Amino acid sequence: MNPFRDTSLAAHSPSRRHVLRGLGTVMTLPFLESFGFRAFAAEAKKAPVKPLRAAWLYIPNGVNVNEWFPTGEGADYTLSNSLKAIEKNRGDFTVMSGLMQDWAHSHGNGGGDHARAVATFLTGCQPKKTAGADIHLGISVDQIAAQKIGHLTRLPSLELSTDGQRSSGKCDSGYSCAYQFNLAWKNETMPMAPEMDPRLVFERLFGLGSSAGNTVEGRRQQRMQKSILDTVLDEAKSLQTKVSTGDRRKIDEYFASVRDIEMRIERAEQFKTQMPDVKIPDGIPDSYEEHIRVMFDLLVLAFQTDTTRIGTFMLAHDGSNRSFPEIGVPDAHHYLSHHQSDPQKLEKIARIDQFYLRQFGYFLDRMKAVKEGDRTLLDNSMIVFGGAICDGNRHNHNNLPILFAGGGNGTIRHGKRVMLKTDTPMTNLYLGMLDRMGVPAERVGDSTGRLEIS
Repeated sequence: MNPFRDTSLAAHSPSRRHVLRGLGTVMTLPFLESFGFRAFAAEAKKAPVKPLRAAWLYIPNGVNVNEWFPTGEGADYTLSNSLKAIEKNRGDFTVMSGLMQDWAHSHGNGGGDHARAVATFLTGCQPKKTAGADIHLGISVDQIAAQKIGHLTRLPSLELSTDGQRSSGKCDSGYSCAYQFNLAWKNETMPMAPEMDPRLVFERLFGLGSSAGNTVEGRRQQRMQKSILDTVLDEAKSLQTKVSTGDRRKIDEYFASVRDIEMRIERAEQFKTQMPDVKIPDGIPDSYEEHIRVMFDLLVLAFQTDTTRIGTFMLAHDGSNRSFPEIGVPDAHHYLSHHQSDPQKLEKIARIDQFYLRQFGYFLDRMKAVKEGDRTLLDNSMIVFGGAICDGNRHNHNNLPILFAGGGNGTIRHGKRVMLKTDTPMTNLYLGMLDRMGVPAERVGDSTGRLEIS
């Protein structure tokens, strides 16, 4: 018997994953006990529970190391000042110390640490230094997984960003922008362009576009007439009479979440239409925090409905000069990261670090709020949060600021700090994650073995 055989609802009767359709909409519902989850759970006792999701979340420009890294190790470690921003989530993550992305270092190629940091984060490969079309890197861990299990879901993977797409041109010190703006790589020469517009992600998740009109304006007019939920209202009402009280509550919560996201996107669009002479893509909130959070909510929906099991999210590209006036930091992030031990700059960097950590805590809370049988969506996931630069002033790529979260379907316990051997390849962690997902792989980039976290 294959211990990693698929036991997802997708592998069983189609009725176990109920789909609502209407006016070009495809709404895949969360797992419902009334349509087979109990049988699924019983079978899962004999094998690792599926589906197991995985997400990789990227933060740029390094951190204030004195405020970010905790002291001590094991379960008794002491939270740092920055990590106190997610103190209530302490039991949901592990602090990983000692990980490195070696190919982000120069290796004789001069400047370009920001481009190399992003390029190597999921690949563990050396990017060819070029600003032309002859880019060359390596397949990323998420796409290794997508090639093996992506066929089990409607979307093989989901790539998100807040910075948009750039697949050509010169960016950091002679490196192509493709390296700096893309986390996921399908193969050595093909990055997977991320989406930054929540509206477009929303439409992708719910199947809009092909039958909802061939123009942007046509789809916008249709959205004005009916919300996503309106298009499936009749079928949803019929379904409510066929499921248990618990499942009705789960459906109601799911619909409320979908409608909340839809309304937030609509509010963002309405605001943008009031801004004269400014061309901004539809659906992108003015608030950076709201932008991040609505993208996290969409990722939760994608996992919750098993629309995909693999996601990447670049909260900002490395080298980002975004400012943070909402937290009292009007300075550009990249500028601050070259702090030269200036106490005022370091204090502002710590505030930015805490901002990103709070967004991570929000995502963990949203994942924990989704119940799947006697577990949660977070229990049935694995999440990597961090970046490929440690101290932005030094541009070093060892002892990276990495948090690892998610229960791995009951195989991982958190609430601790793990001190690894100095300069352990980050890709060793990825090999261990692939093993848990039932994805056979001998190597990921520069991996030297499998890192097991229990």
